[in-house]
Amino acid sequence: MMNATIPVQGLRVAALAADAPKLRLGLPASGDGAQIHALVGRCPPLDLNSPYAYLLLCHHFADTCVVARRGERVVGFISAYCPPGNPAVVFVWQVAVDAAERGQSLGNAMLAELLARPVLAQVDTLETTVTPSNLASRRMFLNFAAAQQAGVAEQSLFAASDFGAAAHEEEILLRIEGLRAAANLSCPSPRAAIRGE
Repeated sequence: MMNATIPVQGLRVAALAADAPKLRLGLPASGDGAQIHALVGRCPPLDLNSPYAYLLLCHHFADTCVVARRGERVVGFISAYCPPGNPAVVFVWQVAVDAAERGQSLGNAMLAELLARPVLAQVDTLETTVTPSNLASRRMFLNFAAAQQAGVAEQSLFAASDFGAAAHEEEILLRIEGLRAAANLSCPSPRAAIRGE
């Protein structure tokens, strides 16, 4: 099966042979928890949480999480939530993309899917943390902000020493601000094209 890349509303998504299952983005369900846990385990340097944590994310936070499926296989996942008392902010905890799907802007497509949801209509700011060594994640978020013509501020959120004896790098907070104003001007969501609607 040959992969190619085609432009879709400013993002690139995979164009596969006609018999390949289509890529679908949507809400996760509890039944996705085990596949999500396995996916994150294949995506270093992401921190692998317990299977129970992913079940809870799918059960309690499905409206602010995104799953990408190719056929029945989970190939991408975003975990996110709105911090208590702050409905204008969505915090993206993890973005996991299967190795076979990387380089095709699936992470950006999942972010666009997330921000297009009615439950997040008040959100104008996306926050996330990245470690200094996770250059791919940093690049993805900065590219997403640039595509949205949104501003980015950064500061240290958790020092390495905050993790105690665990060997963990500093977590740097990236704050992408002004999303709604920019998105309404020129950045349509690619989700309909990806879902094949």
